[in-house]
Amino acid sequence: MRINAGEKMPKIKTNRAAAKRFKKTGTGKFAYSKAYGSHILTKKTRKRKRSLRKSRIISGSDQKAIRLLLPNG
Repeated sequence: MRINAGEKMPKIKTNRAAAKRFKKTGTGKFAYSKAYGSHILTKKTRKRKRSLRKSRIISGSDQKAIRLLLPNG
């Protein structure tokens, strides 16, 4: 791709699906909330529902892939 003098480089786009699911922490890692915690809660145990409230950190092997999807944090 050739850029003329007056033209700017294209902007880097954020993957919107990833932006809705992952948040960057203060240390630069990515956090996400667990699935299955929004409905049909009567058959789930108290312990399981408590665990679903907590957010989790993305594993180190997936950090690079998420970083590419969210270039602007």
